Amino acid sequence: MSLNKDKYSIDNTDYTIGQDNIQKWGLDVHNPVFGISAGFIALFLLTVLIVDPQTSKSVLDSLKGQIINTFDSLFMWSANFFVVFCLILVISPYGKIRLGGDKAKPDYTTLSWLSMLFSAGMGIGLMFWGVAEPLAYYTGWAGTPLNVAAYSPEAVSMALGATMFHWGLHPWAIYCVVALSLAFFSYNKGLPLSMRSVFYPILGDRTWGWPGHCIDILTVLATLFGLATSLGLGAQQAASGFHHVFGIDGGLPLQITIIVVVSFLAALSVLRGIDGGVKVISNINMLLALVLVIFVALVTLAVTIGSIPQTLMAYIKNIIPLSNPIGREDQAWMHSWTLVYWAWWISWSPFVGMFIARISRGRTVREFITAVLFIPTGVTILWMSVFGGEAIHQIVDKVGILGSQGLHEIPLAMFQMFDALPLGNLLSILGIILVLVFFITSSDSGSLVIDSITAGGKIDAPIPQRIFWALIEGAIAIALLWVGGTDAIEALQAGTISTALPFIILLLIMCVCLIMGMRTEKHRA
Repeated sequence: MSLNKDKYSIDNTDYTIGQDNIQKWGLDVHNPVFGISAGFIALFLLTVLIVDPQTSKSVLDSLKGQIINTFDSLFMWSANFFVVFCLILVISPYGKIRLGGDKAKPDYTTLSWLSMLFSAGMGIGLMFWGVAEPLAYYTGWAGTPLNVAAYSPEAVSMALGATMFHWGLHPWAIYCVVALSLAFFSYNKGLPLSMRSVFYPILGDRTWGWPGHCIDILTVLATLFGLATSLGLGAQQAASGFHHVFGIDGGLPLQITIIVVVSFLAALSVLRGIDGGVKVISNINMLLALVLVIFVALVTLAVTIGSIPQTLMAYIKNIIPLSNPIGREDQAWMHSWTLVYWAWWISWSPFVGMFIARISRGRTVREFITAVLFIPTGVTILWMSVFGGEAIHQIVDKVGILGSQGLHEIPLAMFQMFDALPLGNLLSILGIILVLVFFITSSDSGSLVIDSITAGGKIDAPIPQRIFWALIEGAIAIALLWVGGTDAIEALQAGTISTALPFIILLLIMCVCLIMGMRTEKHRA
């Protein structure tokens, strides 16, 4: 089935979907998606209130484990396929297609564009895991990749290479497939910016019926619960940082205060839109992150000079062995780390992909894929080399808290590394600020995505609706922390990761739909 751009113009598509929209009280919502999503959210919160959080966590952890253990090969080979798929598109004639048509111009400068996609994609994760993950692999805290002996010279390179494997081309290829598909069908085919639109080549007009509703509802729930999980866990890390630096009690009151402040600032950002809010905060965010990583690199120059090429070479050397699920002797490590990461990136891909699509009009397919795959990967190599390399160095040379105690509190690992550096307290304060600002960018960009989906794919929904979603994310995180603390948050995280199974099927179908759509473009040679 081919697509007919004239037949399915923006106006006609909006009219078709708009039949189910409710415009009341300053809202413009797509009734099936908004209503059912809200119902599932309420049902989940009610379940958490009634059922013991530890029981919920146990059940959802078990479900997550069964999915990962049963479908491990599917996850591993699919992630590999997405990388190859994107690289083939770069060198194919389709790489010349411009998102939005031949005359489209980018809406944002390259720097602002890269800042926004990186901040929304995984900026906060680098703050949390940039120190802790390389240390975990080096010390064997939860197994070692490819069964390399912990604390050995080989473990240094493997720890840095395996960390990059989890944060490099594979996750960004997953995001890229979703973002490119959404951008192409929205800007080149005139369909709404919504997950359902990508499947039009296969579903036809059923895209606007219940098959499409189900896709969008699943997207809303995965995005909202994923953001709420990050808010809860991030509030705990930020509270730990406040306690470490200032001696403030990092308990529940401070965690809730942090979430309230972040949600309020995210609502203000959403109120100002992408240009006046998200873009400005993302640019500030990347500037602060650049200042932090450059300063740490300079004061640890001897270590950094060696760790950057070491990380890059270890990543290149081990990417194929770490990508292969067959005959692995480190099955426990692969299931505990790689597969959980792949499931998490997949469950987050609708949110990150849709946000990247929204800011990427005017880019060619080749420019888009090259930037989305390689620029964040390059920045991450620098980040992990500087932070991870210095942290391992401190353990090897018995420097500071990490050198004497090793990795024992993941949320504090970054702050403990800073303690052994010049101006350690100042670095920790900057780290806390970055954690909070990264949360704001994740929350406001996620709110814009959910807002668009629940409005039937529109990108200019009313302001009260934007604020509603920004606040509801914080409210869910606060409710879970209040009722069950870490157990409730981790239960939600396990539930979110479990949505990766249906999403990975959708992503594979998405690749087929994207090729079907691109074949109808006239200016591709």
